[in-house]
Amino acid sequence: MAEIIQKDGTWSFDGDSVRIVPGSDKSVGVLRQALGELNVPLEAVAGVSYEPGRKSGRLRLRLRSGADPLLQLAGGRLKESWDPYSLGVDADRAGVAEYFVDEVRNALLIEQIGSEQVDRYLMPGPAVPITASAGDGTAEFDGEQIRLSWNWKTEDAKASGGPRTIGIGDVEAVDWLPAATLESGHLRFTLTRIRSSAPAKHDPHAIDLWGFRKDPLMGLVGAAVVARLPHPYAAKTAPAPELTKAPSAPAEDHDTLLRRLRELGELHRSGILTDEEFSAAKQAVLKRL
Repeated sequence: MAEIIQKDGTWSFDGDSVRIVPGSDKSVGVLRQALGELNVPLEAVAGVSYEPGRKSGRLRLRLRSGADPLLQLAGGRLKESWDPYSLGVDADRAGVAEYFVDEVRNALLIEQIGSEQVDRYLMPGPAVPITASAGDGTAEFDGEQIRLSWNWKTEDAKASGGPRTIGIGDVEAVDWLPAATLESGHLRFTLTRIRSSAPAKHDPHAIDLWGFRKDPLMGLVGAAVVARLPHPYAAKTAPAPELTKAPSAPAEDHDTLLRRLRELGELHRSGILTDEEFSAAKQAVLKRL
């Protein structure tokens, strides 16, 4: 069991999953607080790292592409204070952070989990029902329907149409763009039968965002919807194959497995893998030869 406790939150690893509990410090963003506790299965992890600093460092968990609907929606636009997979670490706890990194990396090595993208969400996304109010409206999602309603700041032409209800089956895509400097952001739902190029402040299927404190919560509503849409990397349905004997899967490359054995031996000699870990990993590779 590896665990690190900081004012930003607590991370623990039991060999199967990384448990992330956000802290209550004022530096913890509203998105992380609202998202709450996360349990990240090891198979969703692509890597982990610790970035040391003079006064403080940062522990980062990197997920496999396509594993988390929130990261899929954000597209790399999560700010540091919003990112649930980033933890500020005091300089005097650097050793604990490095131990945490070693434990997760060893588990990834032993379980032979790669960093390639996945074709299904390994994280469930924000729980529903979920509601957020920011910018010019409120977005609600109950798992089946999205409801957009407006406030006194909404453009008259947009508000005059009244609230909008959208069935999950009518949604083709979700776009969340956080506000930046003087540019507004938005949470926009693209429907299969409707195309709109109007700015968010005029689009009845979008919330216009202005960069205020609660704006990130719209990302959680968007992620909850994304989690229930078809996965972007899922294989398309193929036609039924002919009733012939399927060819057997090719064996793993012999040289690759031998190289794997040499790598495990080096890790064992350097003390990264214990005798038990080395023995288990070696047997797993030998079975593939």
